[in-house]
Amino acid sequence: MSDPRTTPSIFTRGAVDLSALRAPAASPAPARPDQGQAPVGSTPSGAAQNAGAPGALPGGLPGGAETIIDVTEANFQSAVLERSLSTPVILDFWADWCEPCKQLSPILDRLAEEGGGSWVLGRVDVDSNPRLAQALRVQGIPMVVAVVGGQLVEGFTGVLPESQVRQYVDAVLKAGGVAVATPEDPRLDAADDALMTGDLEAAEAAYRKILAESPADAAAESGLAQVELYRRVSGVDPSGALAKATANPEDIGAQSLAADVEVLSGQAPEAYDRLIALVKRTSGEERDTVRKHLLSLFSIAGPDDPAVAGARRALASALF
Repeated sequence: MSDPRTTPSIFTRGAVDLSALRAPAASPAPARPDQGQAPVGSTPSGAAQNAGAPGALPGGLPGGAETIIDVTEANFQSAVLERSLSTPVILDFWADWCEPCKQLSPILDRLAEEGGGSWVLGRVDVDSNPRLAQALRVQGIPMVVAVVGGQLVEGFTGVLPESQVRQYVDAVLKAGGVAVATPEDPRLDAADDALMTGDLEAAEAAYRKILAESPADAAAESGLAQVELYRRVSGVDPSGALAKATANPEDIGAQSLAADVEVLSGQAPEAYDRLIALVKRTSGEERDTVRKHLLSLFSIAGPDDPAVAGARRALASALF
């Protein structure tokens, strides 16, 4: 689990001209490993370099509307540059051997389908398209960037919770002039910026100030819950936390930390199921502790998340 202070920032300003990509350079840049991501070029020994052929992508391509496309060096100009003049294109750089990619891709798939064509998800297999990876300075995957009006809108590297990926998509749509339901709030922007740069103290203070003025602000509640989540997982080894929870099914602390890890890995439904099962096995103060932890995870995704709605019903059934 990456330290929140190294959590990659989301950028929506300072767009970069991509005209040079019409004639990309010939050889890929050396890879740089990073926490929470796989370095480009680190294909496991014995794995085929081009194992991730189109059609074998995590999550699969939906039929019908072109909300998800395969992007290659051959079609980049038409599929991305020209398309971005009318519709924002968000690029997901991935590889078949990259385990973090398999955590992030389903989140992007789901959001693209929800978007209904308001933006397009372009998947780029870095093994098959090394010149694109070099041209966009891809040093670790998964990496997400956007192209709006023929210009690059920087994004993030590594796996982020669905709520933060959704925030990035909304920011891209705003940059592209696409209407987004949530109005801009300078107070919230400042708090989110602090969270994204890892300044948890400043982020907490900003979110608490918003909640003091607007107690029902769901975005501020979500932000504050994310601050608390980052603090809980700071320095935690994800695989170790999950293994400990498996070995100790009745350990409330171990199960709660494993749920935190799952939420940050894009597996929120699994985290909810884990804690609901624990609610069923506990009583009294222990049950209330688990319930409160689960509610804090619900706050991160927000009340409109379908997975939260289903988990709330399951929780009610478990409690009563």
